[in-house]
Amino acid sequence: MNVESETVSVGEFEFQCGETVSELEIAYETYGEFEGDNAVLVCHALTGSAHVASRGRFEEGDQAYAWWDDIVGPGKAIDTKEYFVVCANVPGSCYGSSGPSSENPETGEPWGPEFPPVTVADWTDAQRALLDELGIPALYAVVGGSVGGMNVLEWAKRHPDHVEKIVPIAAAARLDPQCLALDGIARRAITTDQHWNGGHYYGGDHPDEGLALAREIGHVMYFSKSSMERRFGRRAATREAERAFPTDPAGRFFPYRDVESYLDYNASKFVERFDANSYLYLTRAMDNYDLSSGFESDADALGAFDGEALVMSFTGDWHFTTQQSESLAEALRETDTGVAHHVVDSDYGHDAFLVEPDSVGPPLSDFLDVGLSGSAISDTREKTDESSDFAPVHNSLFSR
Repeated sequence: MNVESETVSVGEFEFQCGETVSELEIAYETYGEFEGDNAVLVCHALTGSAHVASRGRFEEGDQAYAWWDDIVGPGKAIDTKEYFVVCANVPGSCYGSSGPSSENPETGEPWGPEFPPVTVADWTDAQRALLDELGIPALYAVVGGSVGGMNVLEWAKRHPDHVEKIVPIAAAARLDPQCLALDGIARRAITTDQHWNGGHYYGGDHPDEGLALAREIGHVMYFSKSSMERRFGRRAATREAERAFPTDPAGRFFPYRDVESYLDYNASKFVERFDANSYLYLTRAMDNYDLSSGFESDADALGAFDGEALVMSFTGDWHFTTQQSESLAEALRETDTGVAHHVVDSDYGHDAFLVEPDSVGPPLSDFLDVGLSGSAISDTREKTDESSDFAPVHNSLFSR
């Protein structure tokens, strides 16, 4: 597999907020060979990077893993022997593209909170500018999960003539109030950290504890209740486990539970590779996204797209529910777009699209290969005509 990893300037860039930067840099990776009509853009999730697939070796300093290595590669669902795959790190992130932690060329210092606010529309326009630099006028498909799925929808909305197929996975037209609330709490964990310093922390201590707590809140959102019960239960952590955060004196009488240890460990690894300001920027971009913005409805926003769509959701996902995906599929049907809503029966939770390749790969591969007639693709229209429920959806993490 031919793999290229680069950073390119797309020149002056105006953000949706009206602010302009003189040089916007985009970090990207490409896989396979471009043949004129075989380009597939993969959009990463909230804290992902351009490193979507393995280069065949682990490289120190990279993101911890190739985040969709089971899906992208030779002979895999997005077959790099057939498709030319592009994945770009979005502006505002911290994996090579311009963002709060990157250097402001006018000052020589990190941008910090002076970096312009970013939106999903900005990500899409930056990707369009990158493709122009690469000499790719149009895309065969755009694929992405979670907020990357929102990025996919924005392609169909903003550049409907530039893409033939879209695949939003575990995504929705907008976030619901419960997720907005949890994201707001996560941001407060960062901005109330004693080291945040209004976002100007790059020359000293970083707000690691606040970022770690924000990540733990986010991580809980990615599990379902049943998957947490199955994986952790109420077990105490092993005696070797060390608390990542200080506890109160009375707390030492009670067990440090396995689920706490797991979240603490993963949060401590996360702060080693991610930037707190970027977490603020990217969650706000996700929270702000509304497909219908500027239009009368979701269907109106997608009205100019005349390709095909595969919407994919997971029954145990309460972050982006199957009901939200069905609403999205219905909006596409209103425009007479060929669409299937493929529901995966999984109790893992939101991250199922990352960790269950055997469920994601076959319908995705079929759709890219032959469209909606693929044998691995099912559509829920018949089911939804009979019932408004998709069992067994975990609508909320919390019980009353």
